[in-house]
Amino acid sequence: MAPSTYYAAKSRRPCPRVIRDGVLRPALRDLWEANYRVYGARKLWKAARRAGWDVGRDQVGRLMRAEQIAGARRTKRVRTTRPDPAALRHADLVNPDFTATAPNRLWVTDLSYVPTWAGVAYVCFIIDVFSRKIVGWRVASHMRTEMVLDAIEMARWSRGTRIDGLRCHSDAGAQFTSIR
Repeated sequence: MAPSTYYAAKSRRPCPRVIRDGVLRPALRDLWEANYRVYGARKLWKAARRAGWDVGRDQVGRLMRAEQIAGARRTKRVRTTRPDPAALRHADLVNPDFTATAPNRLWVTDLSYVPTWAGVAYVCFIIDVFSRKIVGWRVASHMRTEMVLDAIEMARWSRGTRIDGLRCHSDAGAQFTSIR
């Protein structure tokens, strides 16, 4: 960069957009705070228009990001993996190698959720890595250890009660590391 370009940029007055943003940012923050910090870009844009500010919706979104403010979210975040720090975790026998040479050598299991109109349904499933078939599953309205045990019992019932050389991989959730 040429020295004259640097000094010209340093001494140049701020552009109209920067000046207007400097006026709008505190006004939008005040409106956001006055509305209990729940308004998102669309509602804050409408509130600013009602307050007499001539501002665009995308401009409100950009200024909200610059101010690091956001609207409240209606959905409840569901956490399915809740590790128990006191529980002893078994060594990872799979590491990054998720391949199997024959059926019933490696099963993987996980717990997930499905939002429904009646609430949240939790699903535990066990997959045979070789055939990629679900060998055991259970759906319940809770995330207790009984759900995981029921899925394991279904897998054992469908594949036999005694399976030599089987490894089962799961995350560190308390349901999978419980003493039961």
